[in-house]
Amino acid sequence: MRTFAIAAALTLSATPALADERLDLTPRTLVMTAYQPEWNALVHAVAEPKEYQINGSTYLTGVLEGKPVLLMQSGVSMVNAAMNTQLVIDRFSVKRIVFSGIAGGVDPALSIGDVIVTEDWGQYLEVNFARKAGKGWKSPEEVRPEAPGNWNFIFPRGVTVANAVTPSKRFFTFPMDPQLLDLARKVATTISMERCVPPSPQQLPDTELCLAKPPKVVVGGTGVSAGVYADNAEFREYLYKAWHARVLDMESGAVAQVAYANQVPTIVFRSLSDLAGGDRHKNMEDTYERLASVNSAHVVRAFVAALPD
Repeated sequence: MRTFAIAAALTLSATPALADERLDLTPRTLVMTAYQPEWNALVHAVAEPKEYQINGSTYLTGVLEGKPVLLMQSGVSMVNAAMNTQLVIDRFSVKRIVFSGIAGGVDPALSIGDVIVTEDWGQYLEVNFARKAGKGWKSPEEVRPEAPGNWNFIFPRGVTVANAVTPSKRFFTFPMDPQLLDLARKVATTISMERCVPPSPQQLPDTELCLAKPPKVVVGGTGVSAGVYADNAEFREYLYKAWHARVLDMESGAVAQVAYANQVPTIVFRSLSDLAGGDRHKNMEDTYERLASVNSAHVVRAFVAALPD
């Protein structure tokens, strides 16, 4: 009995009192970015900034387009995105999540510079690896009828998640908030975006690079994520056909899962920096990441401005 009491006390003492650890109580729109170029495209527009440091990362409260916001970098990768989404929900008062970033295009109808706002996000490497069975493959568990098709031995299995009001169930994609999507559709037609990449400090002044046509904002379809830098034309085609994916990245699916578990309304804006293996000669992210980051930021600022108070 004494041993049980000591163990219980140790367990309680190790549990953080998260309600007492909130650093800011103002309900805010969390504007997430993954890494520095995406952050740079937005940070200059945050008024009344106040910095917080947690685990070596900067969290910036302030006002963006007249609305209280919290700006952060999740870090690149699914684990970073999940870990830091939960951290910020626990430590701040997050009213909704708006993600601004770059991505690889999967849908052939999209071009570099375009901004896409998908209706849901999946995780394409939540999978079973099947064993060889004759000329085909045998998955180690039953393949669900709603599952996207396999790619050789890789069979999507989805992920099981619950939240406070919904029992555990299997998801292949997590939906974005319908009201936020409706607002994005209204805002999409009002935005002008950048078509040219300004020269970097290392380039000559006349080396400005321009897209062949003006970028557009598209709302709809599915996005997919994994801890993979994807630059493979064959796998890109698979994702388009099996998942009906329009865009891929390395964070949004994780953010969507954590947001679902915490019942936080979420929407993701991604501007194409490359075509994930569909680029003609080489992956173009290093050329267009600044332009894509700025275009996503343009759309996100207009969206935040249109949010209700």
